[in-house]
Amino acid sequence: MMPTDFPPAALPALLPLSERPRLLIVDDQPINIQALHQLFQADHEVFMATSGEQALAFCRDNPLPDLILLDVVMPGMDGIEVCRRLKADAALADIPIIFVTARSEPAEETRALEAGGVDFIAKPVNPAVVRARVRTHLTLKAQSDLLRSLVFVDGLTGVANRRRFDEALRDEWQHCRRAGTALTLLMIDIDHFKRYNDRYGHLVGDACLKRIAAVLQAGLRRACDVVARYGGEEFACLLPECDQPAGRAKAGELCAAVAALDIPHADSPTAQRVTLSVGVATLRPNGVNDPTALVAAADAALYEAKRAGRNRVVASD
Repeated sequence: MMPTDFPPAALPALLPLSERPRLLIVDDQPINIQALHQLFQADHEVFMATSGEQALAFCRDNPLPDLILLDVVMPGMDGIEVCRRLKADAALADIPIIFVTARSEPAEETRALEAGGVDFIAKPVNPAVVRARVRTHLTLKAQSDLLRSLVFVDGLTGVANRRRFDEALRDEWQHCRRAGTALTLLMIDIDHFKRYNDRYGHLVGDACLKRIAAVLQAGLRRACDVVARYGGEEFACLLPECDQPAGRAKAGELCAAVAALDIPHADSPTAQRVTLSVGVATLRPNGVNDPTALVAAADAALYEAKRAGRNRVVASD
């Protein structure tokens, strides 16, 4: 995706290469974007936006960039405000931002760094300096991402762990409260998983957990969505800015995707393959309720799904 206000032919799009760092260049002047594009296109996947609004939309609707090169002075929303909004969004706050601007006064640099930028480069840019600073901050981000993965990723399945879920729930609750939008939680249980382990052994059980986690992860396509191993054979999916009908529909999709794996479960009284029970709860955060109410409602819906016979989706009232 390349959000621009000028003809795409002026700035050739690159084929997506996941092994290359993703850079988002934000500048209202096409000539400045072209210069940086030429500088990084050989080694990076480069995307472009010509306004602050386009930059925010790109970050919310696409896989996150690894680093943003951001102009300060732009019509409408300036770079400082873009940076502040990115840092205020839990899903986007960790993207490093390097300001690239013609304003090189110390006060301007201080303002940019206080807004959350990691570096400040004055125009006209020195190509060698820009490349070196981008490389440095990409290395730091990679190291930070690795450390976060050791703390927040479930060692068996590779999805988020309970600690990461608790953090995401807190952050997304605040985000949805500010935005006045709904937050949906799916609590998911693998039906009769103890019997599965008893029949096939724990190694096969671990492989089953990995396959189901991968399907759940693949089914959540937005960057803000979170799937976590909540405990044992239970998973949680957090869906910000998602109402209950959409949450129910997503739960149904995930159940169908797991059923399509057709993993044999000879000892299940529910089906001859591995199935899921899902409880769906949706709340609009305000000053009265809190995240524990959402978890309790999803738990109650999951309990009802099990009581009603499993292999189904039940939504909380």
